[in-house]
Amino acid sequence: MLGRLASIIAKQLINGQHVVAVRAEAITISGGLVRQKMKFSRFLRLRMATKPSKGPIHYRSPARILWRTIRGMIPHKTARGTAAMERFKAYEGVPPPYDKVKRAVVPDALKVLRLQTSHKFCTLGALAGEVGWKHGPTVAALEEKRISRAGDYHKLKKKGAQLTLKAKTNASAQLKTLAKTLAPVGMA
Repeated sequence: MLGRLASIIAKQLINGQHVVAVRAEAITISGGLVRQKMKFSRFLRLRMATKPSKGPIHYRSPARILWRTIRGMIPHKTARGTAAMERFKAYEGVPPPYDKVKRAVVPDALKVLRLQTSHKFCTLGALAGEVGWKHGPTVAALEEKRISRAGDYHKLKKKGAQLTLKAKTNASAQLKTLAKTLAPVGMA
């Protein structure tokens, strides 16, 4: 859920943590797509009368929508807030440096725990696609490739773990004779 996730991330940033949010297009928002699109269109109408390029900038990508939501929860015009925002990064999909890093989930912001089953919801990617974000299919294709590569890696890792276990059981039979000598040293 967008708001809950944003508030938790904002608090972590203010406390000095570095946070990287990935797969921003999969973040859910409570309320159906039509309702969210209407809210976003009202937001798009906000602009400076004399020079709109100076006025509120309306980012269309899911990562920037998340970034702006978090910015609204941080005193970003102070030095402390600026430093906090510099510690935050958001991406659509999972780009290369972060695909090999362990990821964490925020349980307090999960849709299955926070939204009743009958209630409508939409994803940030679907909303962004409706309001002008054009890179959804590209991100989906890259994610599909990443997931297949991760699956291959997982199979190899599982196979390696099984071989290691088999080698340990084979070696334990041979090392039983050495166990008596190694026990006094604390290595048995």
